[in-house]
Amino acid sequence: MKIKVESEKIIKAVKKLDGIEMILENAVDAKEALDLILRRTDLFKQDNFEKLKDVSVSAIQEYKTSAVDYKIAFLLDFLFEDGTSPETKIDIIKELQAFLNKA
Repeated sequence: MKIKVESEKIIKAVKKLDGIEMILENAVDAKEALDLILRRTDLFKQDNFEKLKDVSVSAIQEYKTSAVDYKIAFLLDFLFEDGTSPETKIDIIKELQAFLNKA
């Protein structure tokens, strides 16, 4: 399953948790920030999160009105253990999205 997250939400979450304002230039930076978020939150302590093997990150650019007016977003691809139910996948993704939206 994949979701799109704007870079600003990841930056705000890291700042809230660690007190630093990261600059996300690419998918490697975003993956590092996401690892910090998942490490520092209680999300991974929930039973459902043991089914999540990894999250792959790729960068996408969204052009609003012109080639110079764009935002960087990241596509998060959640990799789960085989046999993980769709409900569990949705619950995990919703938890992460809720955290990023609160940050």
